Amino acid sequence: MGILDNFEKGLERAVNGAFAKTFRSGLQPVEITSALRRELDTKAAVVARDRILAPNRFTVRMSAADYGRMDALGVTLIDELTALVQKHGAEQRYQFTGGITITLKNDRSLSEGMVQIDSNSVTSSVNWTPVLEINGARHELTKARTVIGRGSDADITIDDTGTSRRHVEILWDGARAQVRDLGSTNGSQLNGEAVTQAILEPDSVVTIGRTRIVFRVLAQAEADSPRSAQPVNPDTERHDMGGFWGPRA
Repeated sequence: MGILDNFEKGLERAVNGAFAKTFRSGLQPVEITSALRRELDTKAAVVARDRILAPNRFTVRMSAADYGRMDALGVTLIDELTALVQKHGAEQRYQFTGGITITLKNDRSLSEGMVQIDSNSVTSSVNWTPVLEINGARHELTKARTVIGRGSDADITIDDTGTSRRHVEILWDGARAQVRDLGSTNGSQLNGEAVTQAILEPDSVVTIGRTRIVFRVLAQAEADSPRSAQPVNPDTERHDMGGFWGPRA
C-alpha cells in the first residue's frame, strides 16, 4: 500500500485554521492531507457557473524535526500528496491553472506536530508524468516498453526471488499504459486479479511475487515554464481510453 493508504480511512482530524494540533508523535502524513484538502476547499473560488478555480502551488511548512522525517520519505510522499490533490480536485470539480507543485519547507517558527500550508495559483504548462512506484522508489516511464524482473537484463531489477528474470512489462504509448505478463512462472496480478495483459488506470497495483508496483500519472508543473494557459480540469482531462489521467486525445 502507499504511504498514505493506511491513514485515509477515517483518520482525518480537523485542522484549526491554517494549523494542525500538536501531536506527541509529531506530524503525520494524514495531517498534511487534511491540511491540503482544507486549503483547496478554503481557497477555491467560483468564477463562473461551471468554473471553480483552486490553487495549484503549495508550500507545506513544518518544524525541523518533522521536516527531517517527511523529507526522508523522499519523492514517494510528494507523489502521493500530488495524487491526492488531483483526486480531491476531480471530486469537487475544481480547475487548476497549471500543473501541481508541492514543496516541503523547514519552518523553525513552528513547533513539532504543527503544519501550515501556503498556496497560490500559478499559470504554467502541465507535464503529465507516468510513474511506477516500487519499494518506495519512483521510476518514470520514459520508454515504450519497460521490463521488470529479478534479472540483470531487466529495465527495472527487483530483489524478489518470487519473480522471474523477466516477469512483466509496462507498455506506454504516450497516452495510456498497459501491463503484460511475460510468461512468468508465478504469474502476475492487477488489483488482486490474475492478469495476462490489460490497460493500467491511475493508482492500479500490479503484484509480482512479493513486490507491489503502483502506477500513477501525475499532473506536475513543468520546471521554469510559466505561460498563459487554460484552467486544467482534472475530471475532463481524463483520456477517453480507460478513464486515463492524461492529456485529452
